[in-house]
This record gives sequence, structure tokens and C-alpha cells, in this order.
Amino acid sequence: MSETRDPSWADTARTTAFPIEPAGYPFILAAGFTTLVFALLELRFPALLLLGVTFFICYFFRDPERVIPKGGNVVVSPADGKVIAVETLEGHPLYESGCIKISIFMTIFDVHVNRVPVDGTVRTIRYTPGKFMAADKKLASTRNEQNAVIIDTDTGKPVGVVQVAGLVARRIICRLRPGDVIRRGQRYGLICFGSRLDVFLPLDAAVDVAVGQRVTAGASVLGRLS
Repeated sequence: MSETRDPSWADTARTTAFPIEPAGYPFILAAGFTTLVFALLELRFPALLLLGVTFFICYFFRDPERVIPKGGNVVVSPADGKVIAVETLEGHPLYESGCIKISIFMTIFDVHVNRVPVDGTVRTIRYTPGKFMAADKKLASTRNEQNAVIIDTDTGKPVGVVQVAGLVARRIICRLRPGDVIRRGQRYGLICFGSRLDVFLPLDAAVDVAVGQRVTAGASVLGRLS
């Protein structure tokens, strides 16, 4: 039987002036150490270049706090980025029947910490190896490496959220496990560096976003469950 954990287990508070996602620490330390070595060798140009790289890595792994919308049926965005698709599907491997799919594309300049879209319990997690084509392409949803989380909501209808790797993004981090009780807006993972997330909602869900719209993880409302 899967272990049920407190919903706050994966969502530690970030109280520093510049909050950083812990997964970024090895990258920051490596870049900072290399910068120091070049500086000690008085190689100014490489040192300045790597100093810029170090600052960018800190920027990439930033993890700001968010104000989470209230309301039991609200679905929030799991990622920062631009909505690149809103479509109705007749069927999908994650659903026995039709569903609504909302795709969000993240550039390397977006916050990459992913957040849970709805309150519920993790039913299953399904990792699928695949290719690493550009994440803004439609085929990326079916052919790229990805990690799917299916959430059983209090409405009795499942919601799916899928982390999809991209051309540059080669590392998917998901800190959830089957049986976890989770809450809307909770941090649960990230993708390094740049990619997309697909959200799957029941057909009777109301969608509040459109293609081309910018959304913010944990704060923007994608729609509402029936």
C-alpha cells in the first residue's frame, strides 16, 4: 500500500531574500567554483564570463512565493509560461474517455518550479522515456520523454499533469509518489532547462485561458472543475 504523507512534505518555505530551488545548488556551486579558479589565475575575461553564467543559473533556479487562489474547484497553472494549446481530445492514454488538454511552454527565462494544479490524492505516476525535440512542437507531447501525474480530486474526476522534456531540457524532477495527499499550488518538481507542461481536465471543466496567454505557476487560474 502506498504511504500517505502530509501535503506540506515537498513544499518547504523559501524565506531567503532570493529563494532558490535546491536542485540548482550543484549547478550554482560548480559555476561559482570555476569562476573563483579563473579569478585566482587572473584570467579576467573567462572569470567575468563565468560570473555572468553563475548569476544566470541563480536566476534560472529562482523560486518565488505565490498567492494561491481559493475555491475548491479551481485549477491553477502548474508552470510559468505561455499557453500554446487548448484543445479537446476524444481520447488519451491518461483518460478512458475524452478530455481537455492545456499546454504551457516554458522558456529558459521562466520560473521552472512546477506546482500542483488541484487538491487531491496522487493516483499514479507514469514515466515514459522518449525523444528530446523542441517542446513547443505538437508532437513533443507524445514523443518526448515525460512524466505524468494522475490526481484523484474530491469531485471524483481525475486531473492529469505531464512534465515534458524538450530540446535542451534533459532532466525531469518529480518529488511526488502514489498515495500522496497534495494541495493546489504546492511545489512538486521542475524541469531543467526549459520545456512544457500539459494539463488534462475532464470534458465538463470550464477553461479560463486562451492560446497566447501568459500564466504563472500556482497563481493563474486555468479553469474550474464541474
